[in-house]
Amino acid sequence: MKHRSSLLVLLITVLVASSFWCPSVFADEKDLRHAFPEPVILIDVGHGGIDGGTSYGDLLEKDINLAIARRLYMVLRSHGYRTILNRTGDYALSDDNRWLRSRSRHLRDLAQRKELSEELPAEIVISLHVNWGRNKSKRGPLILHQNEGRSAILATCLEDSLGSLYGTSLPSEVGKPFYLLKHADSPAVIVETGFISNAEDRALLISTRGQQAIAEAVFAGIADYFTVI
Repeated sequence: MKHRSSLLVLLITVLVASSFWCPSVFADEKDLRHAFPEPVILIDVGHGGIDGGTSYGDLLEKDINLAIARRLYMVLRSHGYRTILNRTGDYALSDDNRWLRSRSRHLRDLAQRKELSEELPAEIVISLHVNWGRNKSKRGPLILHQNEGRSAILATCLEDSLGSLYGTSLPSEVGKPFYLLKHADSPAVIVETGFISNAEDRALLISTRGQQAIAEAVFAGIADYFTVI
């Protein structure tokens, strides 16, 4: 199918772009010859391009998501995990979707994320986002998962590791209305890394040290999941 071919082209493009800031992407020639013979971890970087996501002043969710995703990618790769980012810069994935006949940019974006997750032999999908609330005192990470056992276990592992970092205990939830969770075949979770509307969370989300700590906490949760599974 034409759209499947375009997704494979997108995948190679993502890898080439990634190599500019992480040369180790192509360290193993086996990756090039066989195009992911083993399962990988797919990091779904929320929003991008015209879609900034939630915001606080001039702080945009899309930029925070990408910064944390890049750090998570580096941590996972350093521990030997095959990992892919579906967005390496500030662009909308809907721009790459020329196969879905829909005027809705949002729907094209979501469908592109779902199709890419299917094209890859993804063991798990980690979708990174930032939360916002009217109540500025509300803080901490929130993990949304599929109504499926492995996804729920992954969410619990992430909830524990991120909760320890933030000092909070928001229970994970089934994210029923979310497109990626409804349509992804692999175990998938949406990780709301914190509330941009809360001053304490915001300080963590926008600082280099905070973003690194979040990435390492997400990695710890992923590592725990693979230990359990």
